[in-house]
Amino acid sequence: MSDDRAGRIWDMVIIGAGPAGLTCAIYGGRARLSTLVLDRAGPGGQVALNHLVENYPGFPDGIEGLKLAEEMGRQAERFGAEIEMVEATGLGVGARPFRVETAEGVRSARAVVIATGCAPRQLGVPGEKELYQRGVSYCATCDGPLYAGRRVVVVGGGNAAIEEALFLATFASKVSVVHRREELRADRVLQEKAFASEKIEFLWNRVVTAMLGDEVVRGIRLRHVASGEEEEAPADGVFVAVGTAPQTAFLPPEIERDAAGFLITSPDRRTSVEGVFAAGDVRSGSYRQIAAAAGEGALAYRSARQYLEGHP
Repeated sequence: MSDDRAGRIWDMVIIGAGPAGLTCAIYGGRARLSTLVLDRAGPGGQVALNHLVENYPGFPDGIEGLKLAEEMGRQAERFGAEIEMVEATGLGVGARPFRVETAEGVRSARAVVIATGCAPRQLGVPGEKELYQRGVSYCATCDGPLYAGRRVVVVGGGNAAIEEALFLATFASKVSVVHRREELRADRVLQEKAFASEKIEFLWNRVVTAMLGDEVVRGIRLRHVASGEEEEAPADGVFVAVGTAPQTAFLPPEIERDAAGFLITSPDRRTSVEGVFAAGDVRSGSYRQIAAAAGEGALAYRSARQYLEGHP
């Protein structure tokens, strides 16, 4: 199969099989465009890692993230899109067709849609990896309702962290914000709301050095930045909000990025390279929610199809 794919020129190659990429593939397949989706982990992206998704339309009782990912992939394949579990390692944009480099050879495409998403930055402390999805989370919107009436910790001091804390305060009994400095970086209006909340407390000048627990999170270990003294704090959940990293390292410099590395696009999701489009969390300014990513995938498809019609 890899040899057959290497010898073809696809109408559209989509890099990334998250909601944006799979939605684009569904539309591409229905339009009878030869469509190939590349992803090293298979369908779903970050969605597949969510225990329960409750904010995607059509599932009033929620749906397991892995199940939703599988259904999206199955739907794309039903309309003729092919999904290949292989990592894209490079993209050649100097000639047409485009050359998408992978560990299994080159995939040639008349149009390319980049939907590789972004990954949450991790703290890299003991227990973080082991307790992921067992109390450690990177998305309050996804997992916050699971902590109704419980104690949670938010790590970070920027807009994302304070927005997470405010959202969690609607469910949790107590929200402790851990920040390495003694003042927040978040916008003033968010700070005012957080300071006014009776449920939110701030643990200033501290960093998390470990996540504690066996089967589930039971607490965190903290170190005071100035004194070096350590302490432990109880917690049922830990939400890490210290930024995200776009998955763009494999892309050539011709594709324009913002200061944080996210891809810059026009409103119709065209990048700085004609014939290359971007959708979802990898794009600068994306809302970074499943429903938003799906919409961006549909928009990227429309623009890619218009490009293909003009370049037969």
